[in-house]
Amino acid sequence: MTAATQNVNFKWRVVDIAVASVIGVASSLVYWLVATLTYTPWSVLDAAVPGLPGIINGLWLFAGPLASIIVRKPGAGLYAEVVAAVLEALLGNIWGISTLYIALVQGLFAELGFAVFAYRKWNLQTTLLSGVLSALGCWGYSFFTNLQAISFTGSYGVVYLITTLLSGLVFAGVIVWYLYIAIAKTGALDKFASGREVRN
Repeated sequence: MTAATQNVNFKWRVVDIAVASVIGVASSLVYWLVATLTYTPWSVLDAAVPGLPGIINGLWLFAGPLASIIVRKPGAGLYAEVVAAVLEALLGNIWGISTLYIALVQGLFAELGFAVFAYRKWNLQTTLLSGVLSALGCWGYSFFTNLQAISFTGSYGVVYLITTLLSGLVFAGVIVWYLYIAIAKTGALDKFASGREVRN
């Protein structure tokens, strides 16, 4: 439905900053709600199958891929993730300022999904790649900061990796792509090439 390739314009416009910021703000509310509402389910899932809570992680990953696919400027995904993390921390969560650190990792890894194609391919496949790579960054950060006592090649580490990657694929990949298409069809993104491609 949308063009697979596009020339890169590195210059940010006011509308680019505004939309990436809106995505970050909206995402922060979702992230905060997920952090608030999944604390108990996380423990239940972990007790049922160690490593299974990774299936929730994708709910914290979608800002980067969504901002990237809409704004289509290098750094858009990272910017949206950082905005979302700062606001989530200000709203209050159990991680505090460390939320910013994992957002930097997730945002950078989300960017890689598009950077490997020099920011010229904007399709479902690159969005899926962005979601999966963001999930990989989330998994790696977790093990280096919170799960050092657990072997990442053991059963917990493998299950946590698989569930996190699947979650990233679904929430930050598939759902992000179809959310972008739905938003573009409303005409709200007509100031962007990403929106005009869908509407045309």
